[in-house]
Amino acid sequence: MNVANVSVDSSQFPEAVQAELVQSLRTRQINHKFHYVSYRQAEKWLEVHEAHSPARKDPDCKAVYDKAFTAAAKLAVAEVIGLGCGGGQKDARLLSKLARLKVNYTPVDVSLPLVLTARKAVLEVLSEERIRAGVLCDLATATTLTFKGTPKLMTFFGMLPNFEPNEMIPRIGALLAKGDYLLCSANLAPGADYAKGVRKVLPQYDNALTNEWLMTFLTDLGVGENAGKIEWEIEPSSGLFRIVAAFRFAEESRFTYAHNVFKFTAGDTIRLFFSYRYTTYLLEKLLGAQGISLIQQWVTRSGEEGVFLCQKA
Repeated sequence: MNVANVSVDSSQFPEAVQAELVQSLRTRQINHKFHYVSYRQAEKWLEVHEAHSPARKDPDCKAVYDKAFTAAAKLAVAEVIGLGCGGGQKDARLLSKLARLKVNYTPVDVSLPLVLTARKAVLEVLSEERIRAGVLCDLATATTLTFKGTPKLMTFFGMLPNFEPNEMIPRIGALLAKGDYLLCSANLAPGADYAKGVRKVLPQYDNALTNEWLMTFLTDLGVGENAGKIEWEIEPSSGLFRIVAAFRFAEESRFTYAHNVFKFTAGDTIRLFFSYRYTTYLLEKLLGAQGISLIQQWVTRSGEEGVFLCQKA
């Protein structure tokens, strides 16, 4: 346990990360991965997750995941791949039910601290020899991802909302081989009125802890705490609604990164974050377009979160 093996994809090589961050700053649309890369950011995100995630706060949400994990435990798989593994709590709960099948586990994330945190969580339920080398990569751009074994089970918990649906869902479809399973979750808009449902869940995002986590990205670049404020809104995009956080500068600000000077004047904004809210119908339609069939689904009584077991046709 004193050594953890991690494979680093070229999408997370320093020069690639630097170029992508420069591009994010130039377009004023920050790639979500830059909110997780440092240990400080990962710690703050875990605090947000603990305080505001329905998976941690809603007992019914925990029960829904447990039902999904029980169903997944009946699958004949030998490999579990934790795509966007985060802190690994959900993967560990799933693997505790699969442990008797002697499955192997691979944690995959854009954040080294989170890959290591997930590995530690899973060590509570799996022996060390059954945890394969972690993979540090950007799921959206990695070109060398290959995983052993088929059929295998890929998990993708809490990640769908932070990617453009027409980019990430095809990406997941390409990673799945015929017969492979996908167990994913999605933040949903509760109720029959889609727009009203999205407005209802806005406080899960628009809060002090989430703002503090997102601001870490800017303060690490040298932007002052009082240089402006984060504003939240709901906007339509790609046939869905998403919740968006943008930092609006209240004063002139400038900083240098990788020999590039970035200047902002009062009133300028930079998009820090977005989160899509799905409905079960829209998600099934998007998955189906990639040959991914929905087998079972479990939705909380609040209608705010769903877990979906799927298989590549």
